[in-house]
Amino acid sequence: MTKLEVEVVSTETIKPSSPTPDHLRRHKLSFLDQIQPPIFMPMVLFFPKDPHTPEVPTERCTKIKTALSETLTNFYPLAGRVRGTQYVDCNDEGAYYVEAKANSNIIDIIQNPNPIDFNKFIPCALDAASELPICLQVTFFACGGMSIGMGMSHKVGDALSYFMFLNSLAATTRGEPDYVHAPEFVSDKYFPQQDLSGSYQHSSGIIKHNISTKRFVFDAPAVSALRAQSTDVENEQARRPTRVEALSAFIWRRYIAACTRQQQNNSADDVPAMYTVSHAVNLRTRMDPPLPEYTFGNVTRTTISVPPIQVEPKEGSSSDPSLYSVVSHVREALKQVDREYIKKLQEGEAFLSFLKERSSQVKRGDVVSFSFTSLCRFPIYDADFGWGKPVYAGSASFTFKNLVSFFDTTSGDGVEAWINLKKEDMENFEADEEVLKYVSPNLSSKNSG
Repeated sequence: MTKLEVEVVSTETIKPSSPTPDHLRRHKLSFLDQIQPPIFMPMVLFFPKDPHTPEVPTERCTKIKTALSETLTNFYPLAGRVRGTQYVDCNDEGAYYVEAKANSNIIDIIQNPNPIDFNKFIPCALDAASELPICLQVTFFACGGMSIGMGMSHKVGDALSYFMFLNSLAATTRGEPDYVHAPEFVSDKYFPQQDLSGSYQHSSGIIKHNISTKRFVFDAPAVSALRAQSTDVENEQARRPTRVEALSAFIWRRYIAACTRQQQNNSADDVPAMYTVSHAVNLRTRMDPPLPEYTFGNVTRTTISVPPIQVEPKEGSSSDPSLYSVVSHVREALKQVDREYIKKLQEGEAFLSFLKERSSQVKRGDVVSFSFTSLCRFPIYDADFGWGKPVYAGSASFTFKNLVSFFDTTSGDGVEAWINLKKEDMENFEADEEVLKYVSPNLSSKNSG
């Protein structure tokens, strides 16, 4: 297979179809927006050539650009520019739009997806989200198929907000602009802005070099087996772990095993005091009263649990006490995200103090954090731009260490884990016998262009 090359054909800025009213010209960032890392959240959707659709690439691009202009009118902060951690200047400057062509066929990309290649389908570096809220790239392949890659700044919204915009853009492109509910920009009312001057800087986990991103596929039987292993067999009343609970417990345990092997030659002083597990949680449904799902912005927080580092399970054991120990600690952390927790979050000051201290601990090496975010059950495959739903959707390679993103497989019954680790940790992780036992060979996607 030839090396993938993506050539930019044209770039432009797409402005909203209608000007933003004067009273909406300043979109105030909420406290939860302020503390997000300045990165683009990426997603790349692949669409095969449709023999029944005679549209040429230029016609498709014209439709997308027109729809983008119209969609930005409803999502007006995305057409502005982020000003530090204070607000978005809704100046209608526009979204960054790129058209490109690739020298390969879609099937060559999605049969064995390489995360680092996916960055070529996003028009901006993922860690370069300083002022630009959104960027979009349309790439055409030699086979006649196309991809649509989008990056949205985490400063303006979370994953639910991302798909709110993406699916609104898709609906508008196919001629159904009212298919998706209009967004509500009210998150700063619930999580008032805080003074971050000279204090909190979100840099934990961001490193420019030495990162490896790999995609691991767990098919349905593997997921079922890990859920069984993660179940507390001594407690008949125990709730069966979810797919995400079981997989995150398993991946974290294997990461710890890889680190432990690496540290055997280190002195005790080099071993971190604490390993933590973080999960992203949607707060909309946990508010009192709950917020609508079309509330745009960052209405998400991460739970932090500290499972004990336990020894390996015995040979022939039907369950792994260390796995369900991790699951129980994660569940306990999730329970803490209650009304009282959200009230403290809304007050901001105490939570900000905690973030400052945790950031210092991570920088000193006292704490090694490991983060999970799940996009399973998200409407990733609903983005129909008028040419059918995508045959495959993927993320990209982050400059974040110890980050795992979960996605449904195209069949819907398995899970893809896109894992970002330091290179030496990845080498140990992917060679781990337990990992190899459960991970499928890369699954090719069907119906590709």
